Amino acid sequence: MIVNRAQTTAGKITLEDWLELKGIRGIDRHGIVHRLDKDTSGLMVVGKTAIAMQALQAQFKERQVKKSYLALVHGKLEPKKGSINAPISRNPFNRQRFGIFVGGRSATTDYQLESAYLSPEGEELSLVKAFPLTGRTHQIRVHIKSIGHPVVSDLIYAPKKLLKFDFLWCPRLFLHASKIKFSHPKSKKDVEFKSDLPGDLKDALSYLTPLRFAERQLRGASN
Repeated sequence: MIVNRAQTTAGKITLEDWLELKGIRGIDRHGIVHRLDKDTSGLMVVGKTAIAMQALQAQFKERQVKKSYLALVHGKLEPKKGSINAPISRNPFNRQRFGIFVGGRSATTDYQLESAYLSPEGEELSLVKAFPLTGRTHQIRVHIKSIGHPVVSDLIYAPKKLLKFDFLWCPRLFLHASKIKFSHPKSKKDVEFKSDLPGDLKDALSYLTPLRFAERQLRGASN
């Protein structure tokens, strides 16, 4: 579901529309304090009152909200743990894309390898946990591609020669907001929410061979 209403969303139900139907009215942006890219699944936080929204916005601004994403990316991720610190802005040559440009807004993404797989075509893939410390548009997708690992089935940033194979087994962008932690606006206690991979992404993983299993198979065949 698309998050915000826009001219390009005419005729489509957005999260803003859904929240209005649920009775959250009279609050700026219906309480939405952050966004997910259109094809990204997972957790979002909405303030049901203006006071709650303002408190949550302040936490995002001060980088107190801890977010974790799961992304399946092309290639063997090395090093297995690291941080990408590079400025992001809209691509002046293609307004639908963002990229790393001098003068862009500061952006930092930490990451670590979760597991490795082989695709049906024999390509190595990496399941990555990504921790964006800032909230720039397309941040994880842009940052992870900048180190040579585009996200699987990414219509905007993955090369077409990879996409044609990705879509044979993964129907959409393999990016999922899996965990979020913040301070409750009323109680001030830390709260944490988790979201398992949805069915379509679990199904996509079922087409892959865990790399350790594949390596054992290769060793067995050579003996």
